Amino acid sequence: MSQNVSNSGHRRRYTHGHEPATLASHGTRSAANSAAYLLPVLNAGMRVLDVGCGPGTITLDLAEVIAPGQVVGVENVEAPLEAARKAAESRGDTRTVFQQGDVMALPFDDHSFDVVHAHQVLQHLTDPVAALKEMARVCKPGGWVAARDADYAGMAWHPELPGLETWRGLYRAVARANGAEPDAGRRIRAWANAAGLGDAQFTSSTWTYADPEICRWWGESQATRYSSSVFTTQAGEQGASTHQLTQIAADWRAWSTSPDAWFTIWHGELLAQIA
Repeated sequence: MSQNVSNSGHRRRYTHGHEPATLASHGTRSAANSAAYLLPVLNAGMRVLDVGCGPGTITLDLAEVIAPGQVVGVENVEAPLEAARKAAESRGDTRTVFQQGDVMALPFDDHSFDVVHAHQVLQHLTDPVAALKEMARVCKPGGWVAARDADYAGMAWHPELPGLETWRGLYRAVARANGAEPDAGRRIRAWANAAGLGDAQFTSSTWTYADPEICRWWGESQATRYSSSVFTTQAGEQGASTHQLTQIAADWRAWSTSPDAWFTIWHGELLAQIA
């Protein structure tokens, strides 16, 4: 998401930005590790909308599941879409479409899709309830609205290095300054209720980093992401010092090489059938 102003007057700025390290991290996501709760309702021939598709790895996995149906992936900036189109080309996927679009005003007619999916999107919005209503608008009766979001306050790790707790506090402050809600997982039922999504199921699932190779990758990825100008500029606006930012990167790298490293991210999940 690029920076703009929402109807509520809040600044909309995507906290992570679209730096190469961010896109690379998002590129490790798959339907299996990020949308398992959705897979049981998918069928061949469906038309699916993937909102906030990023570099398209989940999108393209969904396309394989519902073939010969079609998936449309939307993002409101071009950079991740370029990566998504390259990924589609590398898979030989000529059905999936990637285009610009804003979840707050989707460029589709009512009842256009069998499934409307959003992964790690609601947490970045100033009005997630309005976004869910818009997702429901373009979903066919009997179709499904699906969303999965992390919860920063609920993340857990070991060793408990001080820089990682500093990082969490700064990230949550930055996100809220952008009008977003980083502790989204626990709110997903409340947002669904407010959006009028009555026939809904709520579940949770986790990502766990405990394998040495994965921990090294994850820690280095985080150190790089949170050393970039995208985050350091926003953190500086919230009063972060150069020393704090340096400690964050150093402790992510220290965590990544610890033989005891463990990091768990839990997610709230919503699967609602549209009346």
